[in-house]
Amino acid sequence: MQLGIRLHDVKEAPIEERLRIAKEQGFACAHMAVPMVMKDISTATDAFTPGFAMYLKNLYAKNQLDCAVLGCYLNLANPNQEQLKATVERYKAHIRFASLLGAGVVGTETGAPNEDYHFEEACHTKEALDLFIKNVKPVVEYAEKMGVILAIEPVYRHIVCNPKRAREVLDRIDSPNLQIIFDPVNMLEMCNYKEREEIFAEAIDLLGDDIAMVHIKDFVVEDGKLISCAAGTGEMDYTPIIRFIKQRKPFIHATLEDTVPENAVESRKFIQKMWDEMPVV
Repeated sequence: MQLGIRLHDVKEAPIEERLRIAKEQGFACAHMAVPMVMKDISTATDAFTPGFAMYLKNLYAKNQLDCAVLGCYLNLANPNQEQLKATVERYKAHIRFASLLGAGVVGTETGAPNEDYHFEEACHTKEALDLFIKNVKPVVEYAEKMGVILAIEPVYRHIVCNPKRAREVLDRIDSPNLQIIFDPVNMLEMCNYKEREEIFAEAIDLLGDDIAMVHIKDFVVEDGKLISCAAGTGEMDYTPIIRFIKQRKPFIHATLEDTVPENAVESRKFIQKMWDEMPVV
């Protein structure tokens, strides 16, 4: 397992400094959402040039880090056709960028059938799933042309809310360039978190072959809400996840989420200790 961190969780600084800090903190890879870590320059779609990609590629190489995920978390179920067209073009720009940068995957969540990307009951309908599949298919086809993996992340409050719906997307699109980001906590909500062992087991059973990378964070329940936090600071038992990784995905990129500069190293050490102590059986 190659542990990493989201660059926007690193101390706020220029991208050159963030990568250096990530390496010094003992990470092997990084998750990068460009607009969140490069706020002083244009990150419009037409700024994603080959030169920009190669500049970042050299920075990653200088710091001996992989770019595990190039994030493009936009709404591919937007009913506004003009906005949707711009979103598809931005995904294509990220895919071209990733092909030159050498990113492991272009990562995305799966949207909501409304313009402002909010959760509503319609997110979990068959109609919403059909719409997402229709809209993501040309993006996947473009990823195939560019030799890039697009990885979708199931999230309870989005359209692809559980392992079964994720499996349906994979089967209906049927492309080796469409894979999964496995974020266990993102599949949880107040209505199901007590059944998390069953949910994680189902995810591994249905999606294990297609999991390309993993997000690692924790959660606590406060005032009737499920709140995510750094690994090792909440209720998660990562034993089955680490076992799955060690048995089936030994060199996978796994990036920490929801850390802060003050606890990132301790969170990394917490997961690393689990990995080191986990037997291979």
